[in-house]
Amino acid sequence: MKKIVTVYWIFTGLLAALMAFGSIPDILSVPEAVALFDHLGYPAYLLPFIGTAKLLGVIALLVPGFPRLKEWAYAGFTIDLAGAMYSSIAVGDPASGWLVFFIGFGLIAGSYIFHHRKLQGKVLKNQQAQLLS
Repeated sequence: MKKIVTVYWIFTGLLAALMAFGSIPDILSVPEAVALFDHLGYPAYLLPFIGTAKLLGVIALLVPGFPRLKEWAYAGFTIDLAGAMYSSIAVGDPASGWLVFFIGFGLIAGSYIFHHRKLQGKVLKNQQAQLLS
């Protein structure tokens, strides 16, 4: 169980860092983020919304409890990355820029899988405790 928790926190910490570092420029509408949105054909007024949603997703992953919010955060991160990758492909960006998307998808998958393994471990532990008592 300890190994599962450790691996979960490695994936989740890296995912949280990726999304948090991506959300701050969006929230602040820094010129580079505005230029990227312009390149992709999106209006700049969406930047603070998306950045805030990412930051709230990070908080949902890191705060204990709230399993339904965690599921929504995983879904939101997946949709965010899928949309960003699709937009990048649609405007003709080179495939060399796709690595960050695959890293992101890998972090989401790893965190999600080990989150559920961690939950299963707790359920099994509680069942064993009930059987012994």
